[in-house]
Amino acid sequence: MSRRLFPALLALLSFTAVPLAPALPTDAEVAARQIALEVAGAFQNDGFKVRDGHWAGRLEKGEGKLIQVNLFAGNEYWFVLGAVAPATKVRIAVFDEAGQPVESEPYEGTVSAAAGFSPGISGPYYVQIALLEGDPAACCMLYSYK
Repeated sequence: MSRRLFPALLALLSFTAVPLAPALPTDAEVAARQIALEVAGAFQNDGFKVRDGHWAGRLEKGEGKLIQVNLFAGNEYWFVLGAVAPATKVRIAVFDEAGQPVESEPYEGTVSAAAGFSPGISGPYYVQIALLEGDPAACCMLYSYK
């Protein structure tokens, strides 16, 4: 390799290896996370631990989002979605890796929803979140396990 090409390749590799900084959450996303944490707090009373990570963004009516999660057989999970006004009704559902809905225990609040699920097989699953009623709004999905 030529002596001129090697430094250029090294510079390019070091540039692409630098991770992009995550966007700062908006005030509405922080408020939506607070709603989700309030719902998840009820499950903490039953021994569930809230995962460190969460997903926050904006939901539009008729345009659901899919979030992939890796779950372990033998654990119990609660997936919680919180949203802020002008959202008025949200939904959360869980699907297996083949895209088939799994049976879950539902919870519906005014601007929150949750689904409880215990997988029989470890692996990837998908959580679908959707805005059913209201105008586009910030939301936050998190989950807890035990």
